[in-house]
Amino acid sequence: MQKLEDMTLFDAVASVKKGEIEREALFEAYIERIRRLNPEYGAYITVNETLSGKNKGSGGALEGAPIAIKDCICTKGLRTTCASKILSSYVPPYDATVVSRIKSEGGVITGKTNMDEFAMGSSTENSGFFVCRNPWDKTRVPGGSSGGSAVAVSARLALAALGSDTGGSVRCPASFCGIVAMKATYGLVSRYGLVAYANSLEQIGPMARDVKDCALLLNVISGHDPRDCTTIPGKKEDYLAYLEKDVKGLRIGVPKEFFGEGTDSMVEKEVWNGIHALEALGATWEEATLPSLKYALPAYYIIAMSEASSNLARFDGIRYGTREEDEGMNWEDSFSRTRGVNFGSEVKRRIILGTFALSSGYYEEYYLKALKARTLIRKDFERLFKEFDLLVGPTMPTPAFRIGEKVEDPLEMYMSDIDTVSVNLAGIPAISVPCGFAGGLPVGIQIMGPPLGEGSLITAARRLEEELGLSLKPPV
Repeated sequence: MQKLEDMTLFDAVASVKKGEIEREALFEAYIERIRRLNPEYGAYITVNETLSGKNKGSGGALEGAPIAIKDCICTKGLRTTCASKILSSYVPPYDATVVSRIKSEGGVITGKTNMDEFAMGSSTENSGFFVCRNPWDKTRVPGGSSGGSAVAVSARLALAALGSDTGGSVRCPASFCGIVAMKATYGLVSRYGLVAYANSLEQIGPMARDVKDCALLLNVISGHDPRDCTTIPGKKEDYLAYLEKDVKGLRIGVPKEFFGEGTDSMVEKEVWNGIHALEALGATWEEATLPSLKYALPAYYIIAMSEASSNLARFDGIRYGTREEDEGMNWEDSFSRTRGVNFGSEVKRRIILGTFALSSGYYEEYYLKALKARTLIRKDFERLFKEFDLLVGPTMPTPAFRIGEKVEDPLEMYMSDIDTVSVNLAGIPAISVPCGFAGGLPVGIQIMGPPLGEGSLITAARRLEEELGLSLKPPV
């Protein structure tokens, strides 16, 4: 009989509904595995070892499924730290909308996953607590900032997980850890209960072992939310309906800029194998150009850091966050000491740079120019989607790099995001699917679509997944 932890989300839920598996047995199998392996991989910051009796037998879409939640998404009664010492004891009094929807469909929360502090990073090395390790090679990073969620899915410490994606933060770790993850159209998934990093860029996204599981989780978490005015009104779509469609006649654009300087030759080879696999299934492809991509990284980091500077101002030890002992200190000294002690170096760096970009005399020079560059990028995508149904390229320019390899060079670390940030600037959907291996490490292919084009992404990703037939169980 197949081990419980080796079942897909879809199959496990079906077995629970049929009575073949007790939800308690499924939950305990995962908790036992987390107890055993989490010290080795650092996937979870907080583990929820209590199975709630609520929703038992509800017959929901996620009945009995153990789901991991990134630690910047609020969970009622379960510690939410954003991997930062400043929130080390924060326990939210409410659930984020996405968590409420998971629970209402019978899902159970296994715990809160490790991440880069306040989602600021591409490797999960910036966690304020401990390093997170890639299940394919423990000397390498899992990617970030949703690294813990990716490791939880890849190492079979959860059936599926939620992450958040501000500039590639579900797609990067999906590529590095050999799983599937989607960044949806901006506004498709509620951000209510997501601790904000950069409001105009971020989206909560599903992370799973295969495309079918990813579509199922997207079904549950998507849809309008009156508590988030940025969500898109209208009828919810059934993304499972796109799993059986074919790609015949789909026009695929391959922007040459996604294969620029710094792209590993083995990554390039595997991505092109994926493109040719789609071609063999009946799609057509042409080389395309996205000239504004050269502005994407600077525009993204100026906008993201500026919004982070504003959003993190509330964490001062008075309104929110841990407060350092300040007897005899005035407010200014207390504020400075609290943030100096409890924020990590990367968070401090981004706050300082963001504050500078928004300051008088520099606002027009940096922030305003970044917004204009963002408009150019969005228009470039709009132009390409008049010619093509989908765009394809690498998710990441390299396979997972070694822990510590880029920590001392922030600019080199930022360059890792070259293929992912433009999607967030344009607000379009993208999915990362495993397409091969480079030196024994997973490689992800990124498929991008027009706004609300998630259905086509799921179709293409599912057909590609079946055609490649990769074995994606890491040597845990």
